[in-house]
Amino acid sequence: MDNSTLLRLGPNAWILLVVFLVLAAVVWRSALQRPPLQMLFAGVRALIQLAAVALVIGWLSGRGALAFAFVALMFAVGVWTSGHRVAPGGRWWMAAFPMAAGVVPVAVLMFAFGVLPFSALAIIAVLGQQIGGSMSTLTLSGRRIRDELGLRRGEVEAAVALGFVWPQARLMVARPIAGEAVLPSIDQTRTAGLVTLPGAFVGMILGGASPLDAGLIQLLVLISLLLVNAVTASLALWLWAHNLWLPRTAH
Repeated sequence: MDNSTLLRLGPNAWILLVVFLVLAAVVWRSALQRPPLQMLFAGVRALIQLAAVALVIGWLSGRGALAFAFVALMFAVGVWTSGHRVAPGGRWWMAAFPMAAGVVPVAVLMFAFGVLPFSALAIIAVLGQQIGGSMSTLTLSGRRIRDELGLRRGEVEAAVALGFVWPQARLMVARPIAGEAVLPSIDQTRTAGLVTLPGAFVGMILGGASPLDAGLIQLLVLISLLLVNAVTASLALWLWAHNLWLPRTAH
């Protein structure tokens, strides 16, 4: 096997991609009753975007300052995607606050400690992972909190009738389930090296890095994601507690 890649690439890899995508769409439709075009569109879009991103990253090599513009684009897309999942028809742009609260302080600390170099590839790779993790956490936690508050609205109103203010009443109902979106990150960190071998870790080993250095880098990424995702979920909860995801007319 070629040591430059983990998998054997070639015509068979492209054929397998199509097989995987079609099977995923079939299961998505037959078992989960979801539109298959949704799955197919996601796969084709990922192909086009990854090809474009590969070209952009190659062009940005050595241009660290411009990498921040690309990261800003990634952040904007993440806000749009997660915001419309959490608050369709509402204040979807509020997604920028929990995502920024999770990603920005962690990035600043990594730069301040000199751990994250001023390199385009490093900036895009590391901050991209953090933005992606924050986006996923916000989507899961925000939707879960929204649904819980809707299902248990009577309990919230009962708490208000007993003298609690609305944010306190919503927190009492939503807080126990707000952190569930962070559990996958916790499990991934707890089982790293036992259940899964993260891609960055494997890639660094194949690239010639020492196992100790590769492990430390991957550990920094995993632990930073724990902080990013915990902060994101906390801010999503706070925004729902104060009903800031909804238009003013819905308050």
